[in-house]
Amino acid sequence: MSDKNTSTLQSYVDSATGAAQSMMGSVTGNSADKAAGADKRDEAAVKNDLSHASAKAGPYSVSSSGAVTQDDPNRTEGSWSQTMGSAKETVGGLTGAEGLKQQGTEQRRAGEEQEARGQLNDLGGGVADRAKGAVGGAVSGFTGDREGQAKYQEMHDAGKTQQRGAEADIQRQNP
Repeated sequence: MSDKNTSTLQSYVDSATGAAQSMMGSVTGNSADKAAGADKRDEAAVKNDLSHASAKAGPYSVSSSGAVTQDDPNRTEGSWSQTMGSAKETVGGLTGAEGLKQQGTEQRRAGEEQEARGQLNDLGGGVADRAKGAVGGAVSGFTGDREGQAKYQEMHDAGKTQQRGAEADIQRQNP
């Protein structure tokens, strides 16, 4: 289940509120308001970081909300193909076996493409599940369907975890 305190949107709202409070403190000369605004902005930055926090354990992503998702199989298989291709390239280069080296290059490149397809599937699926969960949760909340609201919150959280896991891998590969 998601905690409102780790929401990316909530962190932006809190940051804007803190900036406004700090600005009002500066305009009015009220140092307490200025300090409180700065504290609120700092807290918002921490919330924003938490909303993006995720951990990887093999082919699984775990988020700060507690949701766990499994990576698209193409991500794992593509990564393995890259590793094996790189090993063949190295052995082929060390032994002078140009055919093995070329085969390794082709396998590594194919693995990169396969992993990228898996990342895009996870990214797109995660965004879609987050959107469906947010809309479904809002409708369920409006109609008073608490069970439906919880189900859609889980969908949203799983989508967010899937999206963040793919984003983390993409950022790691493209610093």
